[in-house]
Amino acid sequence: MRLILDTEANTLTLDDAGKIKTLDLYSKEAFENISRQWVRVGWNQKYQYTFSWMGRPVIQLPEDVLRLQEVIFRLQPDLIVETGVAHGGSLIFYSSLCKAMEKGRIIGIDIEIRPHNRAAIEAHPLNDRITLIEGSSTAPEVVAKVKTQVRPGDTVLIILDSNHSYSHVFDELEAYAELVTPGSYIVATDGIMYDLADVPRGVPAWTTDNPTLAARDFAAKHPEFVIEQPAWPFNESDLEHNITHWPGAWLKRRLVAEVQI
Repeated sequence: MRLILDTEANTLTLDDAGKIKTLDLYSKEAFENISRQWVRVGWNQKYQYTFSWMGRPVIQLPEDVLRLQEVIFRLQPDLIVETGVAHGGSLIFYSSLCKAMEKGRIIGIDIEIRPHNRAAIEAHPLNDRITLIEGSSTAPEVVAKVKTQVRPGDTVLIILDSNHSYSHVFDELEAYAELVTPGSYIVATDGIMYDLADVPRGVPAWTTDNPTLAARDFAAKHPEFVIEQPAWPFNESDLEHNITHWPGAWLKRRLVAEVQI
């Protein structure tokens, strides 16, 4: 695909193997095409590795973080479970939201929590709501430990951000989906991998080995879940789709009445 951006003519021309389409540069469709390339180039340049939240690195596209905030505020979850800890920035982000809402606890799971990251998380003033569990997110003993932290009546939100291979994400979905409250989500992050297989830092196998396909296949197997981008609570534009590293990530657990229909 070739994109030709002409700021004098105010056009964006798409050349897909000789099939030419010219768009108004300031149109919705042009924005979506430019955004896709911006995300791909930004990912290759490690743009997502340039942010922090209250002193801890948070390796996410800011768009995804803001959209996640919208969901957390609407759901008011009692428990947020995240697989993949890294530097702990996401955990601190969730904890800051929970503190502002005056409710909520966070569990962070990682196969290896490096000592310097653990020390920084535990020393952070927002650590009081966070529980760290070291071990494979799919290990039965780890899953069992998480289940003991779920209290009767809890609203539970789960974010999967550890090993992003198809098989691991599918196994995580199978392991944790039962904990998700009807109306809440289990989020299979970083499915953008399928669209990064051909960039310089990409891997060709990502075209099929990615979280987006794992989420799709899981939803096909489990009709109580549906892939559904959460609605934007505010929108005065014609736009409808997230600019995201998480395409097809939001698996919503249907309400009982919806499943029966």
